Amino acid sequence: QVQLVESGGGLVQAGGSLRLSCAASEQTFSSLLMGWFRQAPGKEREFVATIRWRGGSTYYADSVKGRFTISRDNAKNTVYLQMDSLKPEDTAVYYCAASTITYYGSYYYSQQHQYNYWGQGTQVTVSS
Repeated sequence: QVQLVESGGGLVQAGGSLRLSCAASEQTFSSLLMGWFRQAPGKEREFVATIRWRGGSTYYADSVKGRFTISRDNAKNTVYLQMDSLKPEDTAVYYCAASTITYYGSYYYSQQHQYNYWGQGTQVTVSS
């Protein structure tokens, strides 16, 4: 059982930066990928970024590419989301997710159903 705890959310002005953290409760050798999703008020939850634990390769949604960076610290069992050049439309609850499931044919997971563990979410608000 993997438990995920996000932190680092808050209020920031447009153009500013925040770094989210996601701490996993156990060794992540069982997790294949970690991801970040977000849900804005009145909208569906959407994919933001994902990283493979082994190798560290990454994949981003077009809306955040070039502004957000996902990374991981294996020793700390922690995944980060560095968010720069924030925009008001980045305002959302951000969720960390982990997948221990192999989906053959999918090297990166960008769909919610591909993740079987979720954190409780952390609010990010970007003011204009």
